[in-house]
Amino acid sequence: MTFFSVNVNKIATLRNARGEDSPNVVQVALDCERFGADGITVHPRPDERHITRQDVLDLSAVVTTEFNIEGYPNQRFIDLVTEVCPAQATLVPDPPGVLTSNAGWDTKKNESFLRGIADDLRSKGIRSSIFVDTNLENIEYAAKCGVDRIELYTGPFAKDFKTNPENAIQDYIAAAELANKLGLGINAGHDLDLNNLKFFKENIEGLLEVSIGHALISDALYFGLENTVQMYKKLLV
Repeated sequence: MTFFSVNVNKIATLRNARGEDSPNVVQVALDCERFGADGITVHPRPDERHITRQDVLDLSAVVTTEFNIEGYPNQRFIDLVTEVCPAQATLVPDPPGVLTSNAGWDTKKNESFLRGIADDLRSKGIRSSIFVDTNLENIEYAAKCGVDRIELYTGPFAKDFKTNPENAIQDYIAAAELANKLGLGINAGHDLDLNNLKFFKENIEGLLEVSIGHALISDALYFGLENTVQMYKKLLV
């Protein structure tokens, strides 16, 4: 089974628009767990435009499924992650101010940097994952960095899926084959939705986890949160 982690960033974005506490991020996360989610994902950014440091602390105290914290591994992020000790830390190469994650790591260029962080996370009992594209060299060097998993950036897949699903998946199949050979766990995320998720899951051997936020919250406006979580979950069975 592929684990389904709900990214609650967009809930925090909606809350922050009014500067109050509705919707309540912690309650939504707990409800998503109750509705069947296997994990909760957050991506705190330096400007706290959605998830805040306090959100991370509050969620860490109550989440009973897998807690995954994504972010650029500056010292502030690492300090927060090692304080909270989530099940997984996903390292993304986002510069400050970027709208959303839209590229993977150059793992060859950053091998030493990423290896040091992976070693530090492992010493704290935290599983490490790094955001990568389907470039096979980047996957090879991800293994050399000593991380536990990669998270495949699925933005290009989602874009190309609309016109040519078979072509869109090919590079991801090759990337997954190499990751499995190298002993890397495989996660995936970005623009996966109700239309493309099942196809992606069926074609990627060894897919351990997907994290979905924007599409899920958008769908929940029409289908309701409980129903939407279960709709996504069913696609991963």
